[in-house]
Amino acid sequence: MERIAQIMYVNKDSYEEYEKRHRELWPEMKEELKNHGANNYSIFLNKNNGELFAYLEVPDVSKYNEIANTEICKKWWDYMEPLMTTNADNSPVALDLKEVFHLD
Repeated sequence: MERIAQIMYVNKDSYEEYEKRHRELWPEMKEELKNHGANNYSIFLNKNNGELFAYLEVPDVSKYNEIANTEICKKWWDYMEPLMTTNADNSPVALDLKEVFHLD
């Protein structure tokens, strides 16, 4: 498994709505995540500044990255855009983190 960690940002007035939408994650979005190898996926919120820390494990990063080309992912980005810092295509602005230590 390859580990992916990212930082994203949610608007300070949208914390509750962001969490609600993830509690109610669309079944078709969940299925697409699984189809692209997402495993052990968690998102953590720093309420002091709106920083989100996302962590997931995938067997193949390139296969996982293909999820960005699916209609359901684009629909999810459009749905989440009002709550987050996003790019022109409504994808979340994400900073990929480099793993510097791991202990099993």
